[in-house]
Amino acid sequence: MNVQEIEALRKEIKDYTEAHLLPFWSKRTIDKEYGGYLTHFDEFGNDSGTDEKSLIAQTRSVFTYSQAYRHGFGGPIMKEMAEHGVKYLIEKMWDEKNGGFYWMMDRKGNATNKQKIGYGHSFVIYSLSEYTLATGDPIGLEYAEKTFDLLQKYAVDTNLGGYWEFFSEEWELMGAGSPGGDRKTLDVHMHLMEAFTTLYEASGKEVHRRKLKESIDILIQKIMHPVYGTGVPQFWADWSVAPQIKFDIVWGWDRFAEGGQKASAVDNTSYGHNSEFGWLLMQALRIGKFPVSDYMDNLKKAFYHSMEHGIDWEFGGVFVEGSHDGQVYDKEKEFWQQAEMLIGMADAYILTKDQDFLKAYRQVHRFVFDKMINFNTGEWWPLLTREGEPIWRHMSHSWKINYHNVRSMILSYEKLGEAAKVLANSN
Repeated sequence: MNVQEIEALRKEIKDYTEAHLLPFWSKRTIDKEYGGYLTHFDEFGNDSGTDEKSLIAQTRSVFTYSQAYRHGFGGPIMKEMAEHGVKYLIEKMWDEKNGGFYWMMDRKGNATNKQKIGYGHSFVIYSLSEYTLATGDPIGLEYAEKTFDLLQKYAVDTNLGGYWEFFSEEWELMGAGSPGGDRKTLDVHMHLMEAFTTLYEASGKEVHRRKLKESIDILIQKIMHPVYGTGVPQFWADWSVAPQIKFDIVWGWDRFAEGGQKASAVDNTSYGHNSEFGWLLMQALRIGKFPVSDYMDNLKKAFYHSMEHGIDWEFGGVFVEGSHDGQVYDKEKEFWQQAEMLIGMADAYILTKDQDFLKAYRQVHRFVFDKMINFNTGEWWPLLTREGEPIWRHMSHSWKINYHNVRSMILSYEKLGEAAKVLANSN
């Protein structure tokens, strides 16, 4: 790619995000009657009527509108939408008695699942910290810090390190097996790194920086594959690899039928996660002021594996997952892997100056804009065939929400600007 092509891609991103993607949400997601956000929309952008408001969708939406406002996308309405969501989180989803946030509400604001889930609380910290950074409103950071303190009190494994994830309403660890109380996951630790990065950026407190460094080291030393540097999904308490199972509280497993099994319960890794890990680690190192040189090998392994094995050089886009040594198991195209690969490939080029990453970026970018975006609504299809035909047709539900793709557009726009400077200086 040359600088002119990069600038053309940036313009395509900016025009689409402002004219189509953000308006999809600003026109329909605010629940004026009961508070919070409506997050379930069908193929045509109509409210599907689903009677739930999940912690994951509410917090991710707060993050989306806060980040858009902070980065100059979407105009003043983004701030108003973020404020609306924060009010709902604190007034309806916060557990005054036990602390923490309920996992699931109905539309009217009644708690239907009061469990405390580490994954959801990582997004509480992430979104509320971003909200304070974007708006200056201190209430976001106040509740982000309260949530951080609760995780240190209840979720840390003080014996073997890392964080437990699944708790009852009273913060009692759940039982073994599908309740999730005997496993540690890549998901929650990666998102805690992401959350602690933004928390430290907002607070400047050394305790948050120390916990950020600890989360980075857990990921590097315990969770990423010792040879390939790729993400391993689930572990036992002692950090030995556990077969990947479906938990009772679940996100992102819609594609696996009840009782279904992945191609390998042990040897599988997500290309989107590996790319996301790479760029989130770069962000953590930058905000925490940790030396990138100490983690260069880890960054390169994550980025090169996702590019070399995950990019579909024939049809474009990125595959879902495969083995650690490179065999592709699932060649369908899911929305969030595309989003994370865009940011990761741009960052990988900035880090390495290897133009293969720009070629990989272009492969995913064109697939997204030519196949994944449903321009009738402005949102993305959730799941496509390898060639780019929709398999699922809804626009949004509790885990297919605005967070991945809006963040991807904002950060890809900015990182491509940086990549253009790197490219211009290298010629």
